[in-house]
Amino acid sequence: MFRRFKKYITRQHLLMKPAPAVTLLLVSACLWIAAIIPQKPTLYLIGDSTVKNSNDKGEGGMWGWGHFIDAYFDTTRINIENHAIGGRSSRTFLTEGRWEKIRTTLKPGDFVMMQFGHNDASPINDTLRARGTIKGIGEETQEIDNLITKKHEVVHSYGWYLRKYVTETKARGAIPIVLSLVPRNGWRDGKVVRGADNYGKWASEVAKSETDGKLKTYFIDLNEIVARKYDVVGDSALLQATYFVKDNVHTNAAGAKLNAAAVVDGLKQLKSCPLNLYVK
Repeated sequence: MFRRFKKYITRQHLLMKPAPAVTLLLVSACLWIAAIIPQKPTLYLIGDSTVKNSNDKGEGGMWGWGHFIDAYFDTTRINIENHAIGGRSSRTFLTEGRWEKIRTTLKPGDFVMMQFGHNDASPINDTLRARGTIKGIGEETQEIDNLITKKHEVVHSYGWYLRKYVTETKARGAIPIVLSLVPRNGWRDGKVVRGADNYGKWASEVAKSETDGKLKTYFIDLNEIVARKYDVVGDSALLQATYFVKDNVHTNAAGAKLNAAAVVDGLKQLKSCPLNLYVK
């Protein structure tokens, strides 16, 4: 029936300018079609270079895990958008306006995976990046005149920024998934150094504190999951040669694929998380 209606509208459009009634029918038909065809949900990734490095083209052999995550999902049923960007902290991803562009497009049923921490330990105000956040998850603030932007700015804690992402995600009817940061190639007592006393811990605390409301906040301890996989390699030199590039933070393709698999491993442990419905 709609096909015959479409042919009629097309013929009317070719012969003459559509009458107001015809235009109204066309608009109504389009709205009806949009209503009965459900939109695919979108999984948004936000974070730093360990999620998406540079232009996501493998410059210098560096890759983020977000590049490979779509291999684990049925992308005929869910969209995946990797908005992470190198060099950003939980603070600068917000202040540069990157989060706002995502927030305004979020719809019920979408998901946001967030992984920050590597750059949050940087100086709060300097002429290089001015990207640091106050350590912890408290409400304390620090007022600065930003040496880069030349603007007055109120800087918050790492936890404050994560909470903002979480609450604003839920306000749009989407589901937040907080991830602890992937570990560096740093060793102590024969094991990879964890973030259990700092950013990994704080990410977990934010996720656990944001449990009110109809939408649950989920947490994947990516730091611990990946660290266990790194431990098996045996030592720093071999780990560097296997999964990293020249520094101890950025992964090569093999390392990024391992981290992507670890994300999905962690997701599968969250039995009630609806995102599992789209995992292959």
